[in-house]
Amino acid sequence: MSPPRRQRRSPGPDRPAAPAPPAPAAPGAPAKEGEVRNPERLFVIGGEGGGERADIDLVTLIVARADPPVSATPEQAALLRLCAAPLSVAELSAYLSLPFSVVTVLLTDLLAAELVQARAPIVRQKVADRNLLEAVMHGLQKL
Repeated sequence: MSPPRRQRRSPGPDRPAAPAPPAPAAPGAPAKEGEVRNPERLFVIGGEGGGERADIDLVTLIVARADPPVSATPEQAALLRLCAAPLSVAELSAYLSLPFSVVTVLLTDLLAAELVQARAPIVRQKVADRNLLEAVMHGLQKL
């Protein structure tokens, strides 16, 4: 026994028409629930990217040095606006919904144009200060 065939139905007087498809969102904007998006190709966003990449990791802090120029792409302008306060590359990647590699390519271009500054994260000492540990220990003993 074969399964029944479905027939395409067209809206009639007793059925409402299908809702219009949602307007496309910006490339970096998160998708809304139930929204079907046609994403930009990542090589279009990243540009040629054939050159060297800056030595950036996920915890590198990025700070904008200038406002977005008129010639900046939408993604670069969004990066510059987000970096008014220091943000890590991981946060930028999450906020823009772009992979780390694409954000690295964008940041390399911005670093070359001197529009952003990359700062290494603050590295804490591997071994805590002995005086601090003794002060904490004495404080706990007094409790």
